[in-house]
Amino acid sequence: MSLLYVNNNGQVTPNNLPTISFGNRGHLYGDGVFESIRVINGKITNLENHWLRLTEGAKVLKMIVNPDWTTSFFDQKICELIQKSGIKEGAKCRISFDRTPGGAYLPANNEAQYYIDIVPEQTNYYELNSKGLEMDIYMELKLEKTMLSKFKTKNGLKYIMASLTAQEKGLDDVFMTNDRGQVLETSNSNLFVVHNGVLYTPSIEDGCIAGTMRMQIINLALANNIKVYECPILPQNMLSADELFLTNAIKGVKWVGGFRTKKYTNTMARRFVVLLNEFWERKQVR
Repeated sequence: MSLLYVNNNGQVTPNNLPTISFGNRGHLYGDGVFESIRVINGKITNLENHWLRLTEGAKVLKMIVNPDWTTSFFDQKICELIQKSGIKEGAKCRISFDRTPGGAYLPANNEAQYYIDIVPEQTNYYELNSKGLEMDIYMELKLEKTMLSKFKTKNGLKYIMASLTAQEKGLDDVFMTNDRGQVLETSNSNLFVVHNGVLYTPSIEDGCIAGTMRMQIINLALANNIKVYECPILPQNMLSADELFLTNAIKGVKWVGGFRTKKYTNTMARRFVVLLNEFWERKQVR
């Protein structure tokens, strides 16, 4: 495999060397936002929607983003890393905005700096997991609706603890809830519930992350005459469902095989994997 590279605010270096600067506030305080973006056929996908969420998140964090940083700017920077790293098929690219070093809990200034890294994925296009995920509900820490809920911030401890608990229990992932018992998402994905051919997904207003793949699945569903409702999801709704599937920007769609004693099919999940790959094939041919 070729040597991989990172771009630290304009400085491109191999990723096997120290790559973040002293005083990096993302490292010290979790003071930043990020996006994970899928690469297919060596080309970045869905950059516009990731960029919108990234810059909106930076604005909420009161960061000042350089006006020269546009989707075209980052498209060029990412393409340079893809080419330099010798990536020709699937990969995961991550763009971070961190506040410039200085200060402690009160920053010395609010200007943003960027960091881009990239690693290969095992598959080029999206593929459905062959074995359904086994899952349960994570009880120890609850999610709450705040002005930061829908963004991917660098404060990920709740998701880390949820992932560790899933591992300890021999599960593939866990569902995370708010203090009202509503299921919002998992440690790394948005949730869709399928019942009688209709999709249901937690609302952004309830506090789940505004996933870019979540929105793409909603758009694909509407384009294919599949009804979608954003609404509260309770455990009993999942236990009466025909299917559960999860979505994120890197893996696409993953189907849930079991939740507690309930077992599920994956007909709708398989359909959406096909629709996703067809969508990106068309986009990249143009």
